[in-house]
Amino acid sequence: MLFKFKSNVAGDLIMLEPNGRRVLEIVGKDHSQAGIILPAQMSAALNALEKAIQEEDEAIENAKRNANNRHADISDVDCVTPSAGQVIPLRQRSLPFAELLKKCLKADAEIVWGV
Repeated sequence: MLFKFKSNVAGDLIMLEPNGRRVLEIVGKDHSQAGIILPAQMSAALNALEKAIQEEDEAIENAKRNANNRHADISDVDCVTPSAGQVIPLRQRSLPFAELLKKCLKADAEIVWGV
């Protein structure tokens, strides 16, 4: 499944289901149905996304330190790992969504999905 985020001020943003679901959960939206993010909600959504990115960055660093101490890998952290040892952090996966939020906030336009 894919998530397709639409707005009047930017092109459509398509995300794979796990990434779209996680981003929507972080910003406090229900991923199981169509929805909307209003401009008034976008600052809070951006703050929640930045907080989650910071928390994951710290968790990755801690996992790396622990991996060095116990010869483990960082796959303990909740990141998508498409191949062994390759971690794609939330920072990278959510960048297009964060940019869409910023653009829509500036233009006072909503973002919709599932419609």
